[in-house]
Amino acid sequence: CRYTYEEYKETADWLLANTQHRPLIAIICGSGLGGLAEILKDQKVFSYSDIPNFPQSTVHGHAGRLVFGNLNGKSCVCMQGRFHLYEGYPIWKVTFPIRIFQLLGVETVIVTNAAGGLSEDYKVGDVMLIKDHINMPGFAGNNPLVGPNDERFGVRFPCMSDAYDRGLRKLAKTVARELGFSDFLKEGVYCVLGGPSFETIAECRMLRKLGADAVGMSTVHEVLVARHCGMRVFGLSLITNKAVMDYDSESKANHEEVLQTGRERASHLERMISSLIER
Repeated sequence: CRYTYEEYKETADWLLANTQHRPLIAIICGSGLGGLAEILKDQKVFSYSDIPNFPQSTVHGHAGRLVFGNLNGKSCVCMQGRFHLYEGYPIWKVTFPIRIFQLLGVETVIVTNAAGGLSEDYKVGDVMLIKDHINMPGFAGNNPLVGPNDERFGVRFPCMSDAYDRGLRKLAKTVARELGFSDFLKEGVYCVLGGPSFETIAECRMLRKLGADAVGMSTVHEVLVARHCGMRVFGLSLITNKAVMDYDSESKANHEEVLQTGRERASHLERMISSLIER
């Protein structure tokens, strides 16, 4: 059964009682990108297992810690490890932390993920600003907002045409230019699938035809809830592998490659996100 408002409140109140931090920005770290949390100063760290009602992360490359701290004078909270549909969680559990963030006072959510590149213009190691998404599980009715609507969080029918904040995307492009990152910064559409299997060639071709530039197994559910809660959203996909589009191709997607690319590009992402937060 779903969480009640009281359970969300209990978790948020417990966190507020156990840390001095009052974050305005939340960062969700994708596969291999947990290092983003390490750049926070004056850290207060909670294991997911110690937080009341909190789900547990089961994926290699996801630490399972909630890290509070300061970044360039701004108070932040960082999820090192997120939850996915393929771990067997119901979708309302996957998005549990987002409503906690709203109750903590968070105004902006930064989501990062590792994704497969569908666009022929994308290379491994590129960073894609997410400008829009395609919610495949949502087509089948698997949406975190299904069920009775709680007006204390948001309206019944939230608008999604402005899901990814245009001002933050514009600022990110400016920051990337100043840091000399423009050559690997792209902008495109992210498509979420359920996973955990990587996509077939036919599926990749179909998604490309539908207008998707990158494909992954996370992020969109969190964005839906963040927008429902009235928070601004900024999203980044690290292109960690190229989707296989050709039947003669010998290459195969694998999780180790995903983590390796994450490690190689992580420092650039850290610099970009910390500059963005400073601004």
